Amino acid sequence: MTFKVGLSRDILDSKGEPSFGRAALAVLDGNPALEWEYFPERFTELTPDIASQYDGIYISSPKVTRASLARADRRVKIIARHGVGYDSVDIPATSEFGVIVTNTPLAIRRPMAVAALTLIFALASRLAVKDRLVREDRWFERTNHMGLGFTGRTLGLIGAGGIGQEIMGLAKPFFGRMIAADPYGDASRVASFGASLAPLETVMAESDFVVCCCLLTDETRHIVDAARLARMKPSAFLINVARGPVVDEPALIAALRAGTIAGAGLDVFEKEPIGTDNPLKTMDNVLLAPHSLGWTDECFHDIASTGLKSIVDFSLGRRPVHMVNPEALGPASAGGRSR
Repeated sequence: MTFKVGLSRDILDSKGEPSFGRAALAVLDGNPALEWEYFPERFTELTPDIASQYDGIYISSPKVTRASLARADRRVKIIARHGVGYDSVDIPATSEFGVIVTNTPLAIRRPMAVAALTLIFALASRLAVKDRLVREDRWFERTNHMGLGFTGRTLGLIGAGGIGQEIMGLAKPFFGRMIAADPYGDASRVASFGASLAPLETVMAESDFVVCCCLLTDETRHIVDAARLARMKPSAFLINVARGPVVDEPALIAALRAGTIAGAGLDVFEKEPIGTDNPLKTMDNVLLAPHSLGWTDECFHDIASTGLKSIVDFSLGRRPVHMVNPEALGPASAGGRSR
């Protein structure tokens, strides 16, 4: 019996080629009875029609809602997310309808850690303004823009999961101190990187660089709000490589305007793409990236290979790795979610 798989078109580049390269598609050959195709068009939300046409779906940015799955002729049994975050998927609904959701938490860890450090290093070295000095023939103003060293400074993390731990490992040789806020963090594991767990208020108040690298949940939405921004040092920087809504964006804009914090490095935003009139675009102390700073050829190949393999495994009756909602298989199969 044919197992039919649909791939969302937002994984294609402007030439119609898979952004992760063709090599990863070879994973789909692991089941000769599997047929696959790209969806005929782009969409922002999985439709009931699509859910009724495919057994497996590989998806990136489109949302999966209760309405996506509620129709009686639903065919889809597994949805593989292209990436680690699954805030765009209604997990309770997928579990209720017995639809497995997988993500790729391992493939993204090193690239996103590098992305976070890229923003930290660029902000600390005043890279953006120094680039302009050269382009605008203002060479002799360079002493006005002294950079920051790290050995006497503190790196703070909001989130001590896979990406947070990867950041710790890479940052350890640079920073004098590392602290992380995570109510579910493993203290001994964090300590193995030379860091320690601390209350969020401590992380905000004592860090010179605060990196958001947590999942977006009801618990973490706007976890960085006006009150917590006010606790930061005026010389400190906020970096967000998690999800935009982790930070209250209007509060961040207000803090940047008031000089409550020194600057920010943002790869994610509350609304994506950001509006043409977003004040962040005009701020010299802010570095912006279009939710893609961690995207590399290695990263996307690993993500796609992992995600597509989860569909192939499921189609062959094997338990896929990195299930977000193992409870969808039944109570006996339930376990922890991948972070």
